[in-house]
Amino acid sequence: MNQVDYLRISLIDRCNFRCQYCMPEGSELDYILKQQLLTDEELLTLVQEVFIPVGFTRFRLTGGEPLLRPRVADLVRAIASFPETQDLAMTTNGFLLAPLAQNLYDAGLRRINISLDSLDPDIFDQIIGSRGRSRWQQVWDGIQAAYRVGFDPLKLNVVVIPGVNDHEILDLAALTIDKQWHVRFIEFMPIGNGDLFSDRGWISSGELRQQIRDRWGLTEAQVRGAGPADVFQIPGAKGTLGFISQMSECFCDRCNRMRLSADGWLRPCLLNETGQMDLKTALRSGVSTQKLQEQVKNLLAIKPEINFKGRDSGTTGNYSRTMSQIGG
Repeated sequence: MNQVDYLRISLIDRCNFRCQYCMPEGSELDYILKQQLLTDEELLTLVQEVFIPVGFTRFRLTGGEPLLRPRVADLVRAIASFPETQDLAMTTNGFLLAPLAQNLYDAGLRRINISLDSLDPDIFDQIIGSRGRSRWQQVWDGIQAAYRVGFDPLKLNVVVIPGVNDHEILDLAALTIDKQWHVRFIEFMPIGNGDLFSDRGWISSGELRQQIRDRWGLTEAQVRGAGPADVFQIPGAKGTLGFISQMSECFCDRCNRMRLSADGWLRPCLLNETGQMDLKTALRSGVSTQKLQEQVKNLLAIKPEINFKGRDSGTTGNYSRTMSQIGG
């Protein structure tokens, strides 16, 4: 496996959207109470005194929706200021981004991923469960604001859902032609939402690539990211196309990450719930950060076994948390 040096940090489990693939319709989610969330101080202590000493240098802030976290720019500034921080990014739905983009950039955030599952406002609202209030334009304004501010790379995440937005693949791919935007097509993952589709709920990346290849041609990009995406490019395009194929192609050997939930649970593998650690309870009960370092080191040592042994549960298992609660 790759060196595990990348931590995805969920700042909050709440979200102002209710996307089909993340928060299944009709399910009642037990949101984390404020006092059960990691405080800013606790989070920064874990980053500086536990994760950085054991080798983590790359951090991504996620949710729920991370922009719902109070004083989020202050957290960005603090993490960016650590000398060991080599990379700091954020994944957001973009709804609150337009007025915050400049502040986040000034605080030290340089890379951002924005979810954009459709270019059709009606389909977009269907996917996000807008409940009668259209949100597409505000998300599009957030994307434009991030572009003007200078986030680079600016990535657009697309979860491809059969029969819902799969007919838009070419339109979404075309966004990379004239702007240095990077569109990433993500195979739907049935985690906590296995009843969403009656049959296969995902379309393989290979099928998507073939559609794009038939229209424009497709070449492997010269620039590769550090994550699980296979990166391609339409000939002559300014941006790139990434394909995250967690269902059709196993990329466990390329995994370089762990996930920290908003309430302090460290999860070594997205597709396997074994091996999780409750760092918040340990920290609040007085366990030293040196002891927590040792426990995280031990978990890093067995991560390869956890990754490969339980991967199939990603398609068949019953998960105790949805993607929004994991901070996927």
